[in-house]
Amino acid sequence: MKIIKRNNETKYVLLELLAVAFLAAGGIFVKLSSLTPVSTGFYRVLFSLPLLLPLAFRGLRILTKKDVLILFLAGVFLAGDVALWNLSFSYTSVANANLLTNLTPFTVIPVSYFLFREKIPKLFLAGAAVTLIGVFVLLGGKISPLRSNYFGDFLAFSASFFYAVFILISYRLRDRYESSVIMFVSGFGSALALGVTSVLTEGIQIPHGAEQLWPLLGLTLCLQVIGHNLLAHCQGKLSVNLSSIVCLCQPVIASLYSYFIFSEVLSLREVLGIAIVIAGVYLVKAQYSNKIKK
Repeated sequence: MKIIKRNNETKYVLLELLAVAFLAAGGIFVKLSSLTPVSTGFYRVLFSLPLLLPLAFRGLRILTKKDVLILFLAGVFLAGDVALWNLSFSYTSVANANLLTNLTPFTVIPVSYFLFREKIPKLFLAGAAVTLIGVFVLLGGKISPLRSNYFGDFLAFSASFFYAVFILISYRLRDRYESSVIMFVSGFGSALALGVTSVLTEGIQIPHGAEQLWPLLGLTLCLQVIGHNLLAHCQGKLSVNLSSIVCLCQPVIASLYSYFIFSEVLSLREVLGIAIVIAGVYLVKAQYSNKIKK
């Protein structure tokens, strides 16, 4: 099996940050959607398939039956993430959901170490800890540890495990396939899982008019077509452990959106949290050499 050499270049860290910036917009569109949570996720994936097909068409020719099944399974795990994350907004705060859903490093790092033999650099865990502390400092004033939020917090935290499995599967398959192929084929697994779940739990819902369609199209473009697709592309260039830490920047970017779009004030504590996250990601990135190993 061909193994891609991931050189962890800074330009791909920046490119993943761009992907995370698109993913961070997801919560806004989910809150704006008038459809129920699982149905919202279903249409987000369904609308992406015709948009991803032209990008994935060439790569579909080399797909094996085994990898189609694996990608379909990856899509089911992504569907679990989408459904749980969307549903969590109904029971907990946006800050809680953004934090807990992005705790994928707790799954990705140990699994990649034992399963993929991914080496953990000397100060990697220290940098990861600094990044996580920064996220908690940033969201400390917004996180609501209330009993009424516990169910939503549980949903968001559970979503992180589904998301981590999807990341790990797509990371390994990036050795053989382009990101658009991964997102297109896995999309069928996601659409089927979300479609069946939405019908069984929420009934059949069909969006009508621009008011119902534009949040769904926003989710489709920002998350499926650009965000996840770009993130999967970067998985062919970055270590999965480094990539998972960069994803922790999503709450930071969401806070910046709130500042610029909704004119929310950033407190000194939040600015400090952002600075700590940046320092943590920089420390993690510094553990990886940009030199091509021959």
